[in-house]
Amino acid sequence: VVERLIVARYDDRAAALELADASDLVTYELEHIDATAVEVIAERLPVRPGLAALQATQDRLAERRFLEEQGAAVAGWRAVGSMKELEQAAKVIGLPARLKASFGGYDGRSQARLAEAADLAGAFEALGSGARPLLFEREVDFAAELSVVCARSLSGQTRPFPTTRNRHDEGILVESVAPAPVAPEVAERAQALVAQLAAGLGLVGLLTAELFVLKDGRLLVNELAPRVHNSGHWTLDGCDTNQFEQHIRAICGLPLGSVSMTAPAVAMVNLLGQGEDRPARLLGLAEAAADPAVHITLYDKRRVFERRKMGHLTALATTADEALALARMHVVDQHVGALQQLVEQVAPFPAAKIRGDRALVGVETEVKTALLGIGLVSREGAARAREVAVGRLNLDYVRAEVGEHLRAARGG
Repeated sequence: VVERLIVARYDDRAAALELADASDLVTYELEHIDATAVEVIAERLPVRPGLAALQATQDRLAERRFLEEQGAAVAGWRAVGSMKELEQAAKVIGLPARLKASFGGYDGRSQARLAEAADLAGAFEALGSGARPLLFEREVDFAAELSVVCARSLSGQTRPFPTTRNRHDEGILVESVAPAPVAPEVAERAQALVAQLAAGLGLVGLLTAELFVLKDGRLLVNELAPRVHNSGHWTLDGCDTNQFEQHIRAICGLPLGSVSMTAPAVAMVNLLGQGEDRPARLLGLAEAAADPAVHITLYDKRRVFERRKMGHLTALATTADEALALARMHVVDQHVGALQQLVEQVAPFPAAKIRGDRALVGVETEVKTALLGIGLVSREGAARAREVAVGRLNLDYVRAEVGEHLRAARGG
């Protein structure tokens, strides 16, 4: 959908100038690009969301300093560049904590959990032994994870999307629901905070903030992203104006669009890859495609591997619980359907049985990569899925458990 494509490294200044010469306006969709390349472009034409927003969000230490300057609460943190500094931070700030690379990394990558003092040395070495300063950050005991995507126009007008509640598993977003089922006052404070941060950055475009709600109702900022965000993908089907269109409206100086929701509640569940790196093949979404309350978005990724984001499924309903239960049910159906088809492809296997649309499937360990996506059910539930006999997986409990949630959400 473009007239011209320039492929180059993020730090290729010559390619950046080539892009500038062919453009009236430049934007970026990832904060890991090289700031000097953006600076070169910015000398010739507008770059939005802006160089300052990029510099403040691509460096976790700079991000923490900016947040504190804005009066936003963050978890206890310290920059560390040596084992001595790391040990001191652990003593002063406390454990458990997270040690994170200051640059790069997303979806839980480039960081390590520090549960006890014995974890310090290994984590420090794994993250480069202080070649670049690291972020030591106290782990937070939170009540909920939230995010807000907020647009800011050329004139300084801000328009946040509804506050979203998220759930992550090992750093990867699993599901989101909007509007967030939290107290309205908390949701409104979250929106106001992100609008303030967007103004503080002088940003034109979108700013996403991931937040923690503490058990006493306080908000802590976990992370900023000057772009569209995975937790805002539900807006494709759930808002009058989706986050992608809103970004283009903002950077082009057009009026910001309505962020009114198209249904009382919307839930999104990510479709995560499973198993080893291999060509991608979509299976098991026929039932979801036939449901008028469900929308499927695929990312056209040609290869799949463990926990890679391959797409998402969005469900619209009258309540958050019903929307989330519906989305989960269809994602489980996708995994069950894919498993059924996989077993048929590799048959004959001992004890392989498929009963209608109910799955009680015995398979050998060679097809263990067809397990349910991590995070769709509780860890306790995932453990129950594995029968004592090696290589056998009982999925009946999944349909029973998710079906129970759905019936409860619909009032029996």
